[in-house]
Amino acid sequence: MTVYPVVATDTVSADAQTTDAAAAPPAVAADAGGVSVSAFDGSRVRVVLMLDIHDGMQQEFLDAYDAISDRVAAVQGHVSDQLCQAVDNPTQWLLTSEWESAEPFLAWVNSEEHLDTVEPLQDYVRDTHSLRYSVLRETTGERSPSVAAGEPLHAAPRIGSNVVRHALTFTVRSGSEEEVARVLAGYAAPDARVDDSGRLLRTSVFLHGNRVVRAVEVQGDLQSALRHVARQPAVRAVEEALNPYLEQARHLGDPQDARRFFTRAAMPAVHHATSADGADACPRRVALLYPVRPGAGPELARLLARQDAAAVHAPDNPVRSVTVFHREDLVVRLADVDGEPEQAPAFVLGLHGSADASGGSGTTGPAGIAVAERLLDTAAVGVDGPLTEERTLSLLLARARMTLVTDRRSSGP
Repeated sequence: MTVYPVVATDTVSADAQTTDAAAAPPAVAADAGGVSVSAFDGSRVRVVLMLDIHDGMQQEFLDAYDAISDRVAAVQGHVSDQLCQAVDNPTQWLLTSEWESAEPFLAWVNSEEHLDTVEPLQDYVRDTHSLRYSVLRETTGERSPSVAAGEPLHAAPRIGSNVVRHALTFTVRSGSEEEVARVLAGYAAPDARVDDSGRLLRTSVFLHGNRVVRAVEVQGDLQSALRHVARQPAVRAVEEALNPYLEQARHLGDPQDARRFFTRAAMPAVHHATSADGADACPRRVALLYPVRPGAGPELARLLARQDAAAVHAPDNPVRSVTVFHREDLVVRLADVDGEPEQAPAFVLGLHGSADASGGSGTTGPAGIAVAERLLDTAAVGVDGPLTEERTLSLLLARARMTLVTDRRSSGP
């Protein structure tokens, strides 16, 4: 489970200073190519939640935890919890939670059910910090449980740089899109430096119809960066300016209401890959919002991840890096493309047919496109025809492509 402190620390709109600098920050350039983030590799997940409990409230917190533990244990994909108290500081607690994989955990932690379940704990918690890990190795007195079950641990780690990606999405009232774009594009950027090890690297904001997607890239710890941004006066002002236009009302002065809004808005990055050729000096950033059939969001996100992994070494692939953000039936693909996206719609959409259909870890290539046709409601956006045809892919790219509102990078150290 994840417990939030009573103060609202999730109120974010992370922007770094706008710059046209061609060179990416060293942390970004460190990617050697390949998949660096994946919620779909089947690894068990260990969540480590550090809690700071209010002085004198330890017994109340423990009683509240005991009251909800059975409810948490019944969540699909949950394996076990351990609640620990520091030996030398009675206010410092640690909650470790193991999950079958990242998918069920992400679905749970961003759900209304999760918010309702942990609500009884909030009054006793002063602050929290959450870390999430894939299990790579396990040492036990006997055989590893995963090996005994026929599910060996992964042989190699994912290779990547010190960059965390996250997105928020929400809808605004119909007819307010132009004013919302003005607000999101026009405010002063907050200080990019978080602390000695953290920095806001980039913020990209897109619109599609009345849906806003705000994607951030952070060097270092994501939670620390979001808290840093939430304290910035310019950010608080722009969030207040957005309030009259939101379809779902929020009151950021109310910690519980703010927490619910930003939990509902969260779109975690479930996949990130970079081209084996490395990033172009100044690629074009494109965001796509897919027309997903009801209930098909998780399968589509997995398919796009497989397609990207298969295309990493394709010599004609102009996509230098790609991130898939997913929440329920919302699937957003953020791609940095070398050249005009319209020149390679299949690769930009992640629906290319050049991959081996055998895949090894799932259906890709031509067979993957057949799966995509089942998952996508292309008729809903006025697209007709098989996804194997260039004309159909070009039209789908145009209909799924989001409008860029602002794209800001930090400049300098």
